[in-house]
Amino acid sequence: MSEEAHGRMRVGVRDVAAAAGVSTQTVSRVLNDHPHIRPETRERVVAAMAELGYRVNNAARSLGTATTRTIGVLASDTDLFGPAAGIAALERAARSAGRWIATAYADGVDAASVTEAAEHLLAQGVDGIVLVAPHTTAIEALGVARPGVPIVSLHGAATVAGGAQRQAEGAALAVEHLVALGHRRIGRVSGPSEWLEAIARDRGTADALARHGLSAAGRWAGDWSAGSGAALAAPVADALRGTDPPTAFVVANDQMALGLMSGLDALGVSVPGDVSVVGFDDHPDAAFYRPALTTVRLDIAGEARRCVAVLLGEPRPADPEAPRLVVRSSTRSH
Repeated sequence: MSEEAHGRMRVGVRDVAAAAGVSTQTVSRVLNDHPHIRPETRERVVAAMAELGYRVNNAARSLGTATTRTIGVLASDTDLFGPAAGIAALERAARSAGRWIATAYADGVDAASVTEAAEHLLAQGVDGIVLVAPHTTAIEALGVARPGVPIVSLHGAATVAGGAQRQAEGAALAVEHLVALGHRRIGRVSGPSEWLEAIARDRGTADALARHGLSAAGRWAGDWSAGSGAALAAPVADALRGTDPPTAFVVANDQMALGLMSGLDALGVSVPGDVSVVGFDDHPDAAFYRPALTTVRLDIAGEARRCVAVLLGEPRPADPEAPRLVVRSSTRSH
């Protein structure tokens, strides 16, 4: 083998062990900061790594330990902004913690699909599983399956303390903003009823309305997509022409809000001239909608870091930042 070809070969744990004159298990213990390694042995292994240009990898770290340093992510509906952004945030959080992720995709409303995806992750020896945008079916299926590893949810479920509460708090911010603008007839556009995020956002909206002695001025539901929001434009426009019409809407995500505003515009209804609209998620394109969308921003990166910390057993993982209202031009005083 030529010197050039040899230089392109990947240096492995066995190479480091041979150069340092130790076992591969000793190299693994050095990689994992094992406390019972003699300083001179550690120095010899570290020097061998530097000389050989060894690059640390998680597979090597797992040798001789009870952990693969891999976090499983069970995801569904990744064509939507929320799940896709959540997976990206989890990968960054895991990498920062010296872990990697293995992802399995499932039909979140099909218990068999969820169980199969979980089994796929468990076969890879993951140390825990994060659910991304889980459905109630997914939670129930994993409860029955009893995977034997910690399970947390990126948003919505009680498996991560505070996650559902932050969803509800974010929805309440939308209501408080509209009430402060003088709106008293506030309608709701909810997400799919089987999604835990939709349930939490609905609860936050309803509770905030109740605190002001109000009830929803109509409620419609979509499937998170812009298309479903556009399909609701006609019945919403009918409601706007009725007795005591809504003057504003809290929409459960930005994509449905985009569709609703587009559909209303096609019917000659002005946002915010005739009705105000608040979304949820602060989609990267929300500032470029016409009108630019007032929305609620969640700390997805913070939620991901908390999930990883919980799975790693950190005693007091940092809380994500509180939800924040981003005011743009889709709302105005009534």
